[in-house]
Amino acid sequence: MSTSPTASAAPIAFLKGHGTENDFVIIPDPDNVIDLPAHAVAALCDRRAGLGGDGLLHVVRSAAHPEARDLAGEAEWFMDYRNADGSVAEMCGNGVRVFARYLRRAGLVEPGDLAVATRGGVKKVHLAKGADDGDITVDMGRAALPGGEVTVTVDGRATTARNVNMGNPHAVTFVEDLALAGTLFAAPAVTPATAYPDGVNVEFVVDRGPRHVAMRVHERGSGETRSCGTGACAVAVAAARRDGVDPAATGEPVTYTVDLPGGRLIVTERPDGGIEMTGPAVIVAEGHLEPAWQATAFG
Repeated sequence: MSTSPTASAAPIAFLKGHGTENDFVIIPDPDNVIDLPAHAVAALCDRRAGLGGDGLLHVVRSAAHPEARDLAGEAEWFMDYRNADGSVAEMCGNGVRVFARYLRRAGLVEPGDLAVATRGGVKKVHLAKGADDGDITVDMGRAALPGGEVTVTVDGRATTARNVNMGNPHAVTFVEDLALAGTLFAAPAVTPATAYPDGVNVEFVVDRGPRHVAMRVHERGSGETRSCGTGACAVAVAAARRDGVDPAATGEPVTYTVDLPGGRLIVTERPDGGIEMTGPAVIVAEGHLEPAWQATAFG
């Protein structure tokens, strides 16, 4: 069982990384001995008083974590992902790429194919050989398209949205101008509430050209972020269906370029329903928490 750090505990190691400027605090903890209560995660992700991040990647061996032990035969490593407010989340597409970049940097995996366990299932990652700083491709699994009409409202303006689930919930709405998303400091109103009992990520999308879109996103538990990998996948699927394209019906893959405030992701949906996302992942810093701050944050 994990135990909470104290003032006398060894300083916790951390790294900082980002994928298209969706940034994360990384806490390596292979044996799952570090307790990460919500208030400690929120303190670490605080941009003024902590390290700052849209979320936290807790790096644990699947066999050591009660939520992932059943997946240990498929994936050695479990991405125990937390939102910036400390809440637990199922998946994070940009986070998976940064997670994989850390594992390779630490010498814990080799280039090539890698399986990562998440609360949204096992994700397959490809790390190109001979390119430790190149783009990373993640097989994000299949999108689910729950039925029922969903509406997003910002500043009294309501738009219809498509409900897309990528292992976590999304409401995707197409608008004429990304400014219509408002400030996104607070979560946009989404109805009916029964469509998303655990909250939802909301994407606002505009067209940039053929199979090329741009988006802004309010991430559940984090506010507006510079990028969202699962959101980009949800947007690509929603755009394809809006455009009358379904790879399962045509037998041909479809690829969308998705521009986000923090960069560009390439999303391909295959005829078998699988979705691949390709983009960068960067480690920018590493160190140890200052003991007094650690004791206060985790106390």
